[in-house]
Amino acid sequence: MNLNRFAIAGHGLTATFTEWGASLVDLRMDGVDHPLVLGLADLGDYAAGHANYMGATVGRFANRIGDARFTLDGVEHRLDRNFQERHSLHGGSKGIGKRVWDVTARTDSSITFSIALTDGEMGYPGPVQITATFTCAPGACLAVQYSAISDAPTIVNLAHHTYWNLDGTDDVSRHYLTVKADRYLPVDEGLIPTGVATVAGTDFDFRAGRMLPGQGLLDHNLCLSDARVALRDVAVLHAPGMSMTVATTEPGLQVYGGAKLATPVQGIDGRTYRAHAGVALEPQNWPDAPNHADFPNCVLRPGETYEQTTTFNFVKG
Repeated sequence: MNLNRFAIAGHGLTATFTEWGASLVDLRMDGVDHPLVLGLADLGDYAAGHANYMGATVGRFANRIGDARFTLDGVEHRLDRNFQERHSLHGGSKGIGKRVWDVTARTDSSITFSIALTDGEMGYPGPVQITATFTCAPGACLAVQYSAISDAPTIVNLAHHTYWNLDGTDDVSRHYLTVKADRYLPVDEGLIPTGVATVAGTDFDFRAGRMLPGQGLLDHNLCLSDARVALRDVAVLHAPGMSMTVATTEPGLQVYGGAKLATPVQGIDGRTYRAHAGVALEPQNWPDAPNHADFPNCVLRPGETYEQTTTFNFVKG
């Protein structure tokens, strides 16, 4: 499959995308001699399945849905089982992170992708039209805006799945993360939420900031709010020489420490990615939300528009 590179630039940033998954494949900042993200050198390796969702927009429901099923308006829907042969992950084996998108608009500093999903794809009800716009904005900011509409009731949860590495080293062991979340979702062996718990006294308390563990499996949702809200700062990732502030409208932030990264192909600048080579900070709704009445609403109905804004602001020093 022949994929293309699309570069946008402005305000000190240069971002490169491909239409596979509307993926961010490289991000550079003026005056910094290394990439800020993980990406693959050969675009063909994205379609070949080696990307581990690097830089992709994932959905139509990001993260996991337990037992690959949910009920909407009294009707049970059974989804594609692509995680542990039991659960659904990131919209299924042919979710939008593993599909080719159309480029529908482009300027020097922004690009818009779109994709249309049909009723029944991967088991989900309703057709959905999704757009993703990326902009190099003032303040060395990469802005991500998602929208979706449907003419039938469905569920939607989109997330940007870049792996960040701000210091250009082989792993993120020197990265310090702060997150404004006082709750998190404990999970079972299938990484399906079992409820809501306080972060106090746990390894998931990043309120005062802490180093990323650099070992073990960190792949949990930190609860930012109980619903989508106005854009606000939610997290700061710091490494020697660079900081990144994450702002979002979303109620959750999935933090994945990259424990299972093991890329058999060449990455950006000839790099080889191993465990913990990058950390994914994924603003989104809470995982398995359609199966928990007390989780934030994820239902999209006719006449409504799903809208998400997330920004990543970079500062050297």
